[in-house]
Amino acid sequence: MKPEMRKTSKPKISTLILLMTLLVLLGCEQSQEPVQDLSPQQVTVDDLGYYCNMIVAYHPGPKAQILLSKRDKAIWFSSVRDAVAFTMLPDEPKTIAAIYVTAMDQVEWEHPENEMDNWIVAKDAWFVIGSEKRGGMGQLEAVPFRSSASAEQFSQAHGGRVVAFSEIPKDYIMNSTE
Repeated sequence: MKPEMRKTSKPKISTLILLMTLLVLLGCEQSQEPVQDLSPQQVTVDDLGYYCNMIVAYHPGPKAQILLSKRDKAIWFSSVRDAVAFTMLPDEPKTIAAIYVTAMDQVEWEHPENEMDNWIVAKDAWFVIGSEKRGGMGQLEAVPFRSSASAEQFSQAHGGRVVAFSEIPKDYIMNSTE
């Protein structure tokens, strides 16, 4: 007599692989951190300048905000020049996720930050340095524009020269006391 063959319900190997893959994917998904919102933030009367500790919205001229990785609130600057200095100083955090500046194309000098669509990524902007216009703290400013043509027009009207973000001289930012 032949031994009885019992039917067992063994899962197929492909089913096991599928289940293991799903478990791994579920485990990965649960361990992922939420995605940080890197869009520019709106200036409020509660936002203080990082270096001056004064209300950013009360200062004329272009402003800047820096978003750091794993930090929800922007770091605010009363002038673009201060934000550029932040990127150059060795003791400041280097976990910069985004830098936004207020584009000065076709806006009033007093409060260009009021319009949400007026923020531009700093590395995409053109800057006029050495102009007669002073930043929010009364110092020399790096005045940002969306287009090089707007920057050239501003430069012709107010002096200075047009540079890209990466071309802003460290001496202009760090050593100028005018």
